[in-house]
Amino acid sequence: MRWRDLTAGELRPEHVGRRIALAGWAARRRDHGGLVFIDLRDEGGLAQLVINPERAPEAAASAHGIRNEFVLRAEGEVVARAPDAVNPNLPTGGVELQVDELEVLSTSSPLPFQLDEENVDETLRIRYRWLDLRRSKMQRNIRTRARIVSIIRAEMEAAGFVDIETPVMAKPTPEGARDFLVPTRLQPGHFFALPQSPQIYKQLLVISGFERYYQIARCFRDEDLRADRLQELTQLDVEMAFPDQELLFELMEQTMRRVWSECLGADVATPFERMTWDEAQGRYGSDKPDLRFGLEIEDATELTRGSEFGVFANAPCVRFMRVPQAFSRAELERLEAFAKEWGAKGLAYLVYDEEGEVRSPIAKFLSEDELERFRSEPAATVLFGADEPATVARVLGALRLHLGRELELIDRDAWRFLWVTDFPLLEWDGAEQRWTAVHHPFTRPTDEGVAQLESDPGAARAVAYDLVVNGIEIAGGSFRIHEPELQKRIFDLLQISAEEQRAKFGFLLDALAMGAPPHGGIASGIDRLSMALLDEPYIRDTVAFPKNQAGVDPMTGAPTPVPQEVLAELGIQLVPGQPGSEEQDGS
Repeated sequence: MRWRDLTAGELRPEHVGRRIALAGWAARRRDHGGLVFIDLRDEGGLAQLVINPERAPEAAASAHGIRNEFVLRAEGEVVARAPDAVNPNLPTGGVELQVDELEVLSTSSPLPFQLDEENVDETLRIRYRWLDLRRSKMQRNIRTRARIVSIIRAEMEAAGFVDIETPVMAKPTPEGARDFLVPTRLQPGHFFALPQSPQIYKQLLVISGFERYYQIARCFRDEDLRADRLQELTQLDVEMAFPDQELLFELMEQTMRRVWSECLGADVATPFERMTWDEAQGRYGSDKPDLRFGLEIEDATELTRGSEFGVFANAPCVRFMRVPQAFSRAELERLEAFAKEWGAKGLAYLVYDEEGEVRSPIAKFLSEDELERFRSEPAATVLFGADEPATVARVLGALRLHLGRELELIDRDAWRFLWVTDFPLLEWDGAEQRWTAVHHPFTRPTDEGVAQLESDPGAARAVAYDLVVNGIEIAGGSFRIHEPELQKRIFDLLQISAEEQRAKFGFLLDALAMGAPPHGGIASGIDRLSMALLDEPYIRDTVAFPKNQAGVDPMTGAPTPVPQEVLAELGIQLVPGQPGSEEQDGS
């Protein structure tokens, strides 16, 4: 059986006069009395079929019953369209297929939604994902993602990195999120974990002598879902012995430049800008700043140490932001409510009117030096944050992004890449009263940071870096600890006991003690990278078969309860009253 000679999107004026066969889905049918027009869609694009009852009466009889998403095979002659019927928006818009034979290969039941329908509920789209994936946007997303992976593989292998797979069933280790656990019939009561990342395995590979490793790895994290977060994710994972940060940066820059060029036709300038974590927090209130607009945050902590305005004088940190709009009282109240959602106690402000006169309840408490420092252009507002440095950064960083969108300050055509470096090594968990790792417990401190581990752990910086584009983190990495003694010191700081160290990481500590080279690397989430490249607001639309925001697959119904006999074989008993326990007790 000859299904087709070309894809629908390949039809061109040079095919005029040829007899060809096409096959695909009916995207649209238009019945003009006698003539029937069908837009035929396949992975190549769209082509117009014309069924004339005088030319092909049997085909015309079949055409009248065709609905959207029927699968068709059509054979006939390619003809040029009349000049007034040419569609300049389609590559195939200058020609059409005069159908002689039309076969319905498959019918379609009534559709739960139309492919061109807007604002379809996401759960409904995922429930009928095979239909949703036929939409042009989803076809673009999934095909672009595949192209991204192809480019990444080519660049990694050209740089001498070897593709090595690591286990999907592994040992549970603390890496930030909860593990997905996998029971095993052969060892009842024992569990594997699906890997949150191949972190320890890639370190072991480098220690094994594979000096340049990479993998397109599947990772699993049992955490709450957001617009930019998945429980099942795919990442480029890279590790190298005797790490060279400049080489890693150049490799990622070259890869991203090629991705943006080949997928979007965008010319991305390299090298990318760099900024320390402290600078990013101070200037933008974020460790992944969006540089497509200004609204930089400025510091006034020292200036306000002796201020008559007590909120400023007594705050550990005072920063401010100049906004090019004179806000009304109602607008300021809305901004204050927004700031409080992010942890602010209030929102101090100075408003400058069209004549440059200041309006604010705090102006009378500020000195001439303070007012001069805060003075802005007419029709502007100065917004202040006064609190702990982390709170001020969080509040003003969120306000900055909010106002960038609200005031339409963002250059939507720009691509602004940035390396953020020198992250903190540790952060204090007030609830648990202990230090936790900012990245993971294997991250290497800087030489200065090593000296600060006992005296001032919070000041220690890590040899860690993130790659950000337009405010979205698309890659992150670090150098690792290769000395067992230093690794034990970090574990001790994290209050991981000697017994727990041996139980959870004994094999890694043993490997580090047997000739481990300095090593480090970087990882890039393919899903989030696709999201950034395609300017998609929801990461789930870069994945072929995602779960919804509740972690459920509406298409297959997963996850599902498991019969008691299966659980018994695994040595598992559900807690009474928990979801799924009804199936176990037969009620």
